[in-house]
Amino acid sequence: MENPIELYTTVGCPHCEAAREDLEWRGAEFVEYDVEKDREAYERMISLTGGNRTVPVIVEEGKPPQVGWMGQGCFV
Repeated sequence: MENPIELYTTVGCPHCEAAREDLEWRGAEFVEYDVEKDREAYERMISLTGGNRTVPVIVEEGKPPQVGWMGQGCFV
């Protein structure tokens, strides 16, 4: 895969954990960013979501950013 999926998460968010487990189960290549520890990743996520501070955020090339998992998320 040329550009891996970007997964923006926080520790302790069950929805982030579920999104990560799904990507792993599917064998998807992804890079995970903890937005509470990585300020640049946080700023990038805010830019991608138009200011939405809900995680997880899944960014896949050619698709709009997915905010939340199964309609739920954690506020950062």
